[in-house]
Amino acid sequence: MKVGVPRETAGGERRVALVPDIVKRLAGDGFDVAVERGAGEAASFPDRDYEQAGAALVDDAYAAEAVVKVQPPSADEVARFREGQILIGFLQPLTDPEGIGRLGERGVIAFAMESIPRITRAQTMDALSSQATVSGYKAAVLAADTLPKFFPMLMTAAGTVAPAKVLVLGAGVAGLQAIATSRRLGAVVSGFDVRPIVREQVESLGATFLDLGISGEETAGGYARELTEEQQQRQQQALEGRLPEFDAVITTALVPGRPAPRLIPASAVAAMRPGSVIVDLAAEAGGNCELTEPGEAVVREGITILGYTNLPSTMPFHASQLYSRNVLALLQHLAPDGQLKLDWEDEITSSACVTPKTEVAA
Repeated sequence: MKVGVPRETAGGERRVALVPDIVKRLAGDGFDVAVERGAGEAASFPDRDYEQAGAALVDDAYAAEAVVKVQPPSADEVARFREGQILIGFLQPLTDPEGIGRLGERGVIAFAMESIPRITRAQTMDALSSQATVSGYKAAVLAADTLPKFFPMLMTAAGTVAPAKVLVLGAGVAGLQAIATSRRLGAVVSGFDVRPIVREQVESLGATFLDLGISGEETAGGYARELTEEQQQRQQQALEGRLPEFDAVITTALVPGRPAPRLIPASAVAAMRPGSVIVDLAAEAGGNCELTEPGEAVVREGITILGYTNLPSTMPFHASQLYSRNVLALLQHLAPDGQLKLDWEDEITSSACVTPKTEVAA
């Protein structure tokens, strides 16, 4: 089976779908890999590394049987596919039905990394978790860099400096990584989640669990179920009373395919101490903070609010490494020994496919 790795064309995207180490492993598993020239440059993977790993450098990676990407293909890129071709990538099936429709009309058999089921045997394919790890780490680093205070406690000849206090809202993969990284940077960290089951995970990282008296259920996929309007109002009121205690707040609450839940109203921002920082990892879905502006850093009421999007792309080397391993696991599942075998009775294969399920064209 021949796998093509095109250069990403989406604005600001620096990741690449396969890194040289994974290309080498695929070559040993019976795959042929064709990499578009320059595909890995933005992630610090030069063409020569791909050649040494056994890839063929090409001008057109769309001629392969399977194409692996990070971002969804543009309309122009979709036009380069042929019927029966395989596509793997982040395809936004819940928020971009038009894009999925174009792929279906073209006859592409598309597998969305977001649609990988959260079951034990699919853990190595869970790209949402791998990229959330990058986001959580970078959020803590951004908070430390932006806050006009030290994160750790310092004892100096000029006196002792108290550590920063950090609150992380949401204890999924990104939130737990943000907690762990903030702790390593020396901050005093608290974590909150509406799912009581994650309290032990928060505390195992050395953070304090912030109890606001509000709890919710967990979905089958491990996400927090959306709160009722009344619960959301109670949560906002409880947070508004506690936020002034913290120097930095990192928000990570997301519900797949839905606008981000509003956790921090404008009134709560106004109650925070001047110089405090909010890093909103839900900015791409509208933001957990009412004053977040997606893609921007703004100052409101003396509070800096970072609404940067696509944080994994700001750390493209390791983000690409992790994503590449997820893609490898899915390719090995779909094409054992390099031979494509689509089993539509298999939960992983059927769940991840977001276009009409058909046989591969000869």
